[in-house]
Amino acid sequence: MSAKAEHYDVIRKPVITEKATMASEANAVVFEVAIDANKPQIKEAVEALFGVKVKAVNTTTTKGKVKRFRGQLGRRKDVKKAYVTLEEGNAIDVTTGL
Repeated sequence: MSAKAEHYDVIRKPVITEKATMASEANAVVFEVAIDANKPQIKEAVEALFGVKVKAVNTTTTKGKVKRFRGQLGRRKDVKKAYVTLEEGNAIDVTTGL
């Protein structure tokens, strides 16, 4: 498997919410990442895929809620998000393709 494919396994998709938009004003981008991904892997993947310099990576894991579907109890998946702070002068436009 190529290195690029491995980077796409680490970074799933960008998160576009009101809070993520506020973070982008502070030169940060939010991505949904693989549960088992660690900060150095996330940093390497973002730098390789987007050609930017990463200053810091903060992560948060949200536990999946228990919800009902057609009377059956089900559980949403756990989600890990990475807040990637970029160096000055670097930017990623995640709104392209919407």
